Amino acid sequence: MSEVRKIAKNSFLLLFGRIISIVLGFAYTIYIARYLGAEGYGILSFALAFSGIFGIFTDLGLSTLTTREVARNKALAVKYLENISLIEIILAGFTFLLISLSLNIMKYPEQTVIIVYIVSASIILNSFIKLLNSIFQAFEKMEYESIGIILQSVIMIVGVIFAIKGNLTVLSFAGVYLLSSGITLGYTFFVYIWKFGVFKFEVDWNFWKNTIRDALPFGITGVFVTIFYWIDTVMLSFMKGDEIVGLYNVSYRLIMTLLIVPSIINVTIFPAMSKFSVSSNNSLNFVFRKYFKYMYIIGVPLCVGTVLLADEIIQLLYGAGYRDSSIALQILIWSTLFIFMGSPFYRLLEASNKQLITTKVTGICMLENIILNLIIIPKYSYIGASATTVVTELTSLLLGIVICSKIGYSISKNDLLDLIKVIAASLSMGFMIIHFKESNLFVLVAFSILFYFIVLYLFRGFDTEDQVLFKDLISAKTIQRYIK
Repeated sequence: MSEVRKIAKNSFLLLFGRIISIVLGFAYTIYIARYLGAEGYGILSFALAFSGIFGIFTDLGLSTLTTREVARNKALAVKYLENISLIEIILAGFTFLLISLSLNIMKYPEQTVIIVYIVSASIILNSFIKLLNSIFQAFEKMEYESIGIILQSVIMIVGVIFAIKGNLTVLSFAGVYLLSSGITLGYTFFVYIWKFGVFKFEVDWNFWKNTIRDALPFGITGVFVTIFYWIDTVMLSFMKGDEIVGLYNVSYRLIMTLLIVPSIINVTIFPAMSKFSVSSNNSLNFVFRKYFKYMYIIGVPLCVGTVLLADEIIQLLYGAGYRDSSIALQILIWSTLFIFMGSPFYRLLEASNKQLITTKVTGICMLENIILNLIIIPKYSYIGASATTVVTELTSLLLGIVICSKIGYSISKNDLLDLIKVIAASLSMGFMIIHFKESNLFVLVAFSILFYFIVLYLFRGFDTEDQVLFKDLISAKTIQRYIK
């Protein structure tokens, strides 16, 4: 199977799992937010953010490194899993200790502390799921990960419905997260044993030293990214209280859901980019360029449509009680565009063993985000936090463009011309939305998507290369056709 078809197959499998997960995730998030109200949902959101920040220490980039190295040499799979699984057990204990010490220092209410502990245990279990999935990704067997994603979401929504029917407290909802992670880990572990055999723990000190050294840039990047994504929720909790956290997070969670798109493509394309980085620079450049183009083809109209329909989206999903969240969504949606467009640049750097650059950029953006939030949140609350997120993601995108251009991967005039066509098609779609805004929301969204792609096609936003590529996703032709 050609690399193009492998990427297409794995993208479809993960996309299928993610779509199911998104639908179910939307459902249980809406149920939780409506049932608990802004204050209760704010407490749970704080627990997820706080534990998420510390949860990155359970992995420290080891899973990403495993995917890259095993994709290059499948024989290393057992070696990596036997050693890294033991490392992650040690890191999990260290992480839980850090969480406990931090909570004691901050003196949160007892109920909040217990909820954080429960959610943290769930995050730790997820790190082991991620490690096993890294092996599946390296072997390009995404179907197993996709099933796990669906399983975890099904357990979540069943648990949430049970908690609501039983008129249970926010504490019970935290328990649902732990239950879903535990069962999913059991499934993932079973599949690994079934497909790859039993493994044991191994302590190879020299391997540990080299692996931790190589993974550390990925890990530090993960720490910076995680802090960047969640620190605003934690800071809003400190400065403005649980209700404001709830209002902010209903919009923020929608944005995080949309980030499934680049995350799926990252997972499926990263192994191929890693191989091309040592075998074919032309192939790597081809994948990079197409990745970048398709990200803004998706991102620009998504932003235009969301800005125009934010009020309708929030009220439909969460009810009138969350109407003040609409402006946060209108601002935050632009961060998705910059993340979509920036992803190809940072996957390129990581695939080319330049992950330290990604780490430095992420650290800069994290500091920028924290400083701006400290200045803006006291006066502008969650609106200020939303604007800070957008500014920081724009900084990340611009730095990625500049850095990659210096190593030979720059944006061409054709790329800019295609971007202009996408903007024009998106604005045309926007005028159409304004004209028919009183129509049924679902019909309007469906028609807007169709209208956008028709206009983009008429503007020749898809060139001959794109058209042949789409055909080859179905046929058996290879990527080499495009790089001769």
